[in-house]
Amino acid sequence: MFTRSAAILAISLAGLSVPATAYAQIHYGFGTAATSEDLAKFFSIPPNGSGLPPGSGTAAEGAKVYAESCAVCHGDKLEGNPAKGIGGDKLIGGRGTLATKTPIKTVESYWPYATTLFDYIKRTMPFSAPGSLSDVQVYSVVAYILSQANIIKPTETISATTLPKIEMPNHNGFEPDPRPELDLYK
Repeated sequence: MFTRSAAILAISLAGLSVPATAYAQIHYGFGTAATSEDLAKFFSIPPNGSGLPPGSGTAAEGAKVYAESCAVCHGDKLEGNPAKGIGGDKLIGGRGTLATKTPIKTVESYWPYATTLFDYIKRTMPFSAPGSLSDVQVYSVVAYILSQANIIKPTETISATTLPKIEMPNHNGFEPDPRPELDLYK
């Protein structure tokens, strides 16, 4: 005779014996297969820059885009605006502070790869309209931020070819990640 607990356990274990392939054959009759265009909205640019779009930008062009789309949150001089309640982070400065009691995390002090900056801006900025900047605008804003941080010269043009070659100030400030699945992104 089964007790209530034994019955619940038997039902639970029965569910575990269904082969995974059986679930793959279930069709619900709604939805459509994702197209390449649908999937293009979802991306991540790895440190080596694979997947960076065509285009280029300069700090001079980026200063204009920054003033129009970024300064309201991050300040006119990339100093951040947390006091105004908007919460935009400081973007430059802070080199050498991460190991102190008052670390300042900025593009200049923390970010290990310039490609990460492109990826982040492209997907999430501006805060009020994420993903609305063109690739050229993103390259330009990245060039502006990097030039203001004295990482590149203000006259340099950045592109999919040059961006991955930029060495960030804290590039060597991170421990390697030992997970083997990360080899897929090399």
